[in-house]
Order: sequence, then structure tokens, then C-alpha cells
Amino acid sequence: MVPPHRGLPGSVEPDRRLPVTPGALRAVAESLRSRLRPPSAFPVAPPTWPGGVPRPPLEKTLGVDYDTDWSRRYAARTAREAVQELIAGPAIRAVASPEVLGLDRIAHLDEPVIFAANHASHVDAPLLLSVIPDRWRRDVFVAGAADYFFDTRIKAATFAFLLNAVPIERQRVSRDSANRVVALLAEGWSMLIFPEGGRSPDGWGQPHRAGAAWLAGRTGRPIIPIHVEGTRHIIAKGSSRVRTGTTRVTFGRPLRPEAGGDPRVLADLLERAIAALADEQTTDWWTARRRFAAGTSPSLTGPDAGAWRRTWALGDGRRRGDGRGRGGPSDRWGAATDRWPRP
Repeated sequence: MVPPHRGLPGSVEPDRRLPVTPGALRAVAESLRSRLRPPSAFPVAPPTWPGGVPRPPLEKTLGVDYDTDWSRRYAARTAREAVQELIAGPAIRAVASPEVLGLDRIAHLDEPVIFAANHASHVDAPLLLSVIPDRWRRDVFVAGAADYFFDTRIKAATFAFLLNAVPIERQRVSRDSANRVVALLAEGWSMLIFPEGGRSPDGWGQPHRAGAAWLAGRTGRPIIPIHVEGTRHIIAKGSSRVRTGTTRVTFGRPLRPEAGGDPRVLADLLERAIAALADEQTTDWWTARRRFAAGTSPSLTGPDAGAWRRTWALGDGRRRGDGRGRGGPSDRWGAATDRWPRP
């Protein structure tokens, strides 16, 4: 059959037909891609690496390797002090209304120290930076978890600037991060660290790690135990809701490391000292000191019981008392510490 256009005036017979097959279409597509592909040769494209030459290791710039030296230079320190005095301090006072106790116990100190506190909320660090006495406040850095605060560039830069945070490994011992902190303490900086290694998941304390004690033994710096109460009510772990409330910060007597002493012994003493400060809030100074001397201070880790019982014993997340140990449920449990099975 003759096609209807064949033989008509002006019609042109094609010399050949284009074979419309999958293979032919792929060939045409590849030809178009090769023509549209940008040049792949140097200097338009990155240079290739010789196959027989080993590549150098990639430079790590996040986590424990994040460089925070810039945050301790004059310009950054001046800007951070302005932010703390004009913005962060008033905000903390408006949200947390802190009551500060025990400053007379550290009034005689005039040297770099290690502040060690319990940890229940993200509010703890800015709260403590706002109440630490002026002679240390401008020269204190915060030990921050490298895997949490320094996992992205934005977070790392933010916390390094606002808190003067330094990345610390909390899952394993890192020689680099330890040497960095030791060098800063030797230069005259003070440190704020949370020996629990992270925020409390339920309001009760967690067993302490020996990092603060090890650093004190390595540098000879005294440790000032601190107990913070009420911050979990403001921002609890896993919550983004911010509520106003009252907080209490109690400073304890400094603990000095013994030359050649075991860091684990000092770590245990630090944990008991913070527990005694918590006991002091719900009873009185004399009762708390007697219990501390006898080793019967209520444990910060709470009763070894089920979740509902621990929650009931804690109350609304604060220890309360009227000076005689009679407050909410947490006080009744605290007074009966001999009935708690020790974890």
C-alpha cells in the first residue's frame, strides 16, 4: 500500500527511517547526556587523586575536635559578657527566681576552681553562670557533651559563644579533651561540670562519674559542690515547654584533692557532699551535717523502687521542707533514708 503523501507535490521521501527501539532510545539519551555533561577535567572540576597514593585522613572539626579557642578571645568574651548581663541574667531571674545560699563557704577562695553540680535541666548551666560570684564568672567555661552540643556547626558555635562551652567526651575517656581542659585550668580558667554526665531522666540524681575528681587531682584545683533545686520544674528533660518557678542554688565547702589520691574516693566524697546540700534544704544545716558525717544522707538517686513510687516520692520535682524535715512526700522519704535500699 502506498502512503497517502507519497507522490504528492512538495513531499520529500526520507533517505532512511529512525529505528524506534529501546536500544536506540538509550543510545540517543546517552549521546545527549554526554553533550550536556559539564567538563570533568581540572581546573573546571576537582582534580583526581592518584590511585597509588594513600589519601590523608579527613580533618575532623565537630564533636570533641571542635576548636573553641575563638570563644575565649577578647571580642567573644566581651560580647558574651554583654549578653549575659543584659539578656541572659535578667531572663534567668524572671523565669527561675534563684535563691543563692552558701556563698560564705567559698568567700575565702581566690583561685581557679571546679564547680560541680547536679544536673536536671538545660536551665542549670545558664542559671549557675548567673549566680557564680563575679571573681569567677568572667573566667569560667562549661564542660559540654561533645556528642550533644557539638554535633552540628550551628549548635557548636552557639554554645561555645553563649556558655563558653568546651567539648568533653562523656561516653569514653578522650586524651585530647582531657588535655584541653587541664590546659585551661592551668591557664587560670575555672570550670563548671556536671559529674552525672547528663540530665536526670526522672528528677532523681544519677551516679557520678569520676571526671571532675580526676581533673581536680591532675591540676590541684579545689572542687566546689553545688546543689541546684527546682530547674526540672522549669524545663524537664524531653520537654520543650518553659514554665516559671523558683529555684535554689546551694554552694558547699570546697573539697581539695590529696596528692596521689584515688579519684574514685574524691568522686564518692563529692557525690555525698552534694547529697548533704540537698538534705540541708529539706531539714537544717546541723541535721544535714550529722547525717553527712555518719554517712546517712539521703541518696540523690532516690528509692530503689518502681517508676510510680519514685515519682510519688519526688513529688512535683522539688524537695520541700519547713526546716524540720516535714514538707511534701519527698521529705518523708528523705527523712526515712535508712529504709531506702541503696542502689
